[in-house]
Amino acid sequence: MTGSRALAAIDVGTNSVHMVIARPVPGGSPDVVVRERMPVRLGSGGADMRRLLPDAIDRAISALVECRHIADAHDAEVVAVATSAVREADNQSDFLRRANSEARVTVQVISGVEEARLIHLGAMSAVPIAGRSHVVIDIGGGSTEVIVGNGTAPALARSLKLGHIRLTDRFFPAGVIDDGAVKACRRHIRSFIAPVAQEAKSMGFEVAVGCSGTIAALAYMCAARRGETLRTPANAVIERSDLTGVVNDLISRPRPADRLKVPGLDPARSDVIIGGAVLLRQLFKALEIESMVVSTGALREGLLLDRFNRRDRSRDDGLHHLSDLRRSSVLALARSYHEDLNHAEHATDLALELFDETAAAHGLGIADSEVLEAAGLLHNIGRFVAHSSHHKHSYYLIRHSERLAGFTEGDLELIALIARYHRKREPVSSHREFTALAKQDRFRVRVLAGLLRIGIALDRTYRRAVERVHAHVEDDVVRIEVEVAEGSAVDIELFTAERSADLLAKTLGRRLEFRVVGTGAARHRHPSSNNSRTVRP
Repeated sequence: MTGSRALAAIDVGTNSVHMVIARPVPGGSPDVVVRERMPVRLGSGGADMRRLLPDAIDRAISALVECRHIADAHDAEVVAVATSAVREADNQSDFLRRANSEARVTVQVISGVEEARLIHLGAMSAVPIAGRSHVVIDIGGGSTEVIVGNGTAPALARSLKLGHIRLTDRFFPAGVIDDGAVKACRRHIRSFIAPVAQEAKSMGFEVAVGCSGTIAALAYMCAARRGETLRTPANAVIERSDLTGVVNDLISRPRPADRLKVPGLDPARSDVIIGGAVLLRQLFKALEIESMVVSTGALREGLLLDRFNRRDRSRDDGLHHLSDLRRSSVLALARSYHEDLNHAEHATDLALELFDETAAAHGLGIADSEVLEAAGLLHNIGRFVAHSSHHKHSYYLIRHSERLAGFTEGDLELIALIARYHRKREPVSSHREFTALAKQDRFRVRVLAGLLRIGIALDRTYRRAVERVHAHVEDDVVRIEVEVAEGSAVDIELFTAERSADLLAKTLGRRLEFRVVGTGAARHRHPSSNNSRTVRP
C-alpha cells in the first residue's frame, strides 16, 4: 500500500551522499529505520563548481548503487535530490544519466531556495522551537542556507554560494593555511552574508538553529572545550564564546595533521573544517548570535516530511493539482507582477480540464498537471516587463525567480518553457533551452503548452463565457466540447481556439474538433460531424 510504504530520502551533497529511510506514522513523526552517510567529495573548485570530476562521479554513483540496494531491502520508495555541486555543474547531465542507468535512482536537481525550504522543514521537525521566531543555518559543502521564520513556512530563505568545500578549495587548498588566507576568507564571506544578515536582523528572531555535519562537528569541539563529551549533537548548544575559542585554536594549526590533536575533532574533517569554522564564526558575528541549538534534522528529513505530506494530500475536484505551498508561492509571484489572476486562473482551469480528459492521447500524469497549472498561472507575468515579446520575458522571470517553493530545477525549466510557448512560435530546433531537454521533456512541453494555448484562447475576451470544456479521444481525432455560459456568445473564443490548436494537434498526431454546447449539456451529448469545426495536425 503506497500510503504506508517506507520512503528512502537521498541527499546528494557536495561532500557526502546521505540517506534516511523511514516509515510513515499516522499522527506522528516518521519512524526512521536506516541512516547512511557516504563521503564522496563530489564537488570541488574554489571560484566555482563548474565540472564534476570523473572519479568524483564514480564515487557518487557507487554510493547511490549502495543506497538503492539498501532501499530495495526495505521495500522503500526512493526519492533523491542533488544540491550545489550538481546544480552548478556544466556536466550534470552525465551524472544524472549514470545515476538513472547504473543505480536506478532518478535524481532531481533542486534550486537553492527549494533546498532552504526543505532544510527548514527538516530542522523544525527535530528541535522544540514551535511558535518562536527563529533563524536556521545549514553549512554544506558548496552552499549555505539561511532561513528566517516563525512557523512552518519560511519568511526569508536565502542560499549563498559559500560552503566548507568551496572555501577550502579557494582559500585553504589541501587544508593548509597560508599567510593572509584566513583574513581573505573572512573578507570574502562578509561580502556574501552582509545583505542577508541585514534582512534577517530586520525581521528579528528569538532562537538560532544550526544543522549540517559541519555545525555538528563544531558542536562536538565546543563541548570538548568545556570538558564535556557529547553522545549526540541533537539539541546541543554552541555558545559564541566557545565557538570563538575553537576557531582560534583551529586556525593556529596551519596543517591538517596539526589539527588532529584538537579535542572533539573528527579526523576525517581535519582538512575541511577551517572553511566551515570561519564561516560559522562570521555568521554568528554578522547575525549577532550568542548561542545556537543544533538540529539533527536537515534536508533529507525535510524531504521525507514533504513527500509523506504529498502522499496524504487529498484532491478535490481534479483542478488545482498544486499543493498549498507551491500554489501559494506561484500566486504570490504572479501578484508581485500585477498579473490578472481572474483570467489566468480560469484559462488554467480550462487547460487542466482538457489535460484530464485527453489523458488517453498524451499519457502524462499528475506531476505534469502540476507543471501545467504553475505555467498557466504565470504565463503572462512577462507583461510586467513589456507587452512586446512578453512570453519571452515570462520565461526569464520564472526561470530566475527565487520565490517559487516546492519545485525542482527541472520543474522550473519546464514551467518557464511552457509559459514561453503559450503564444507565437512553436518550439523549434534553434531554441537552445528547448533542444537541451530530453526527448520526453520536449514532448511534455509541446503537449502542455498546446493545452495552455487552447485554455487561454477559450477565455480570449476575459468574460468566462466558456464555463467548462470536455474532450473525447478517438483514434485520429480529439473532439472538444465547449460548454457556454447561458446567454453568452463565444465566436471570438472559438475562432481563437481553432487558430491556437495547431501545436497540440501536431504533437498528438490527431485532428482537433470543436463543438459548442449549452450549459450542463456537454457531458450528455456527443459532437456530430455536421456542426463541428476541425483543426488538422
